[in-house]
Amino acid sequence: MSVSDTLQAMRTGFSKNFWIANTLELFERFAYYGSKAVLTVYVAEAVGLGPESAGWLVGSVFNTLLYFLPILAGTVVDRYGFKTSLSICFTVFSLGYLLIGLAGLPAGQPMVEMLGARNYMLVALMITAAGGSLIKPSIVGTVARTTTAETKSLGYSVYYMLVNIGGAIGPLLAVPVRENLGIAYVLVMSSVVSLVLLLATLLFFREPPRPAEAPAAKSMGLVLGDMVKVFGDLRFMAFLVIFSGFWIMFWQIFYSLPFFVRDVLKFPRFEIIETVDAWTIILVTVPATALAKKLSPIRAMTLGFALASLSWFVMAMSPAVTAVTIAAIALFAVGEATQAPRYYEYVADLAPKDQVGTYMGFAFLPVAIGTFVAGWIAGPLVTHYVGVTVDGVLQPGPGADAPQEMWFVIGAIGVVATTLMLLYDRFVTPRAAAK
Repeated sequence: MSVSDTLQAMRTGFSKNFWIANTLELFERFAYYGSKAVLTVYVAEAVGLGPESAGWLVGSVFNTLLYFLPILAGTVVDRYGFKTSLSICFTVFSLGYLLIGLAGLPAGQPMVEMLGARNYMLVALMITAAGGSLIKPSIVGTVARTTTAETKSLGYSVYYMLVNIGGAIGPLLAVPVRENLGIAYVLVMSSVVSLVLLLATLLFFREPPRPAEAPAAKSMGLVLGDMVKVFGDLRFMAFLVIFSGFWIMFWQIFYSLPFFVRDVLKFPRFEIIETVDAWTIILVTVPATALAKKLSPIRAMTLGFALASLSWFVMAMSPAVTAVTIAAIALFAVGEATQAPRYYEYVADLAPKDQVGTYMGFAFLPVAIGTFVAGWIAGPLVTHYVGVTVDGVLQPGPGADAPQEMWFVIGAIGVVATTLMLLYDRFVTPRAAAK
């Protein structure tokens, strides 16, 4: 399809509801990534829990639930519809972001003191994650129902592009809010955006008709039964566990990198560095996809792993140069763009014909595993190699003389994952093909 044909298809090939759903997704990503850009620093310093608790709460609790629960949330969406699910999602998001923000504001201190800061943040983050789990099944489901066989591929490309635009712009919007109002107000901003999205859903979104041939919505019991069957597919589960290595690296952009950028590189607007991955994805997705198509899915993913792993070693070699850090994150994004298009194709090919939906739901499992491990290790890495900021004063950690060495740890995780992917391709893939 030529560029002109693509533009014509974008103008005439999609319904009004398609664009409404994707606009909701765009602004929801503003809110999510705007808050995500500052959340670890906010919990560590404004709430006062330190990097280790912040990494665990934000990565191992909040983000893990956010990416694991969609496996179950799809049942809720199927049963109650997209409009109701989106309305619940934005209501809970608005409440959750506000509760998180109140932890750093005088108005919220009575609640924080009543529960204790750690317990309060645990409750607020879990509430927010529960609501957020409904967004992806609702939006992706709407894209599926509002596109045809001819426009579906382009429709998902539009969705993916808008997700990355939201991921790129959200942190940039967080900078002036944090600098002029305070870091807690970034969360308040996300709450307000979510409230506006709730009103927009109620006023403009229309429930897309359910296809006549669509199977009846499954009960939660059947969904759990299907999950047990998938966990029994050891080849598939081994692949997902290996793939989680990529996401352990990815989430360090939000869990460890902000502290490094601010305290080692002395670049206070750390949110800008966090957007490099998303901007690069937007720029290189088309050529990277063309490159990846020339390789088998497993080899395209392995190449993506290798490039992503290399980026952390590049960063470790030049610890005091912001430009090198930017180049390293851009290299990571090239690796991401190389593997991403083939990942979902590979998952779909692994799935039995009658369980494609369940297997595609499990496609988020490596993200959940990755963020769980990333949140668990980020705090100790930051504490050891950078230090802890108390009352605005940095107290250097034991490894602060060579803070760049923290990236060797992350790069090593990538090397292990890349090696395991090569072994999987060498020993597991041929056996599967022979069956």
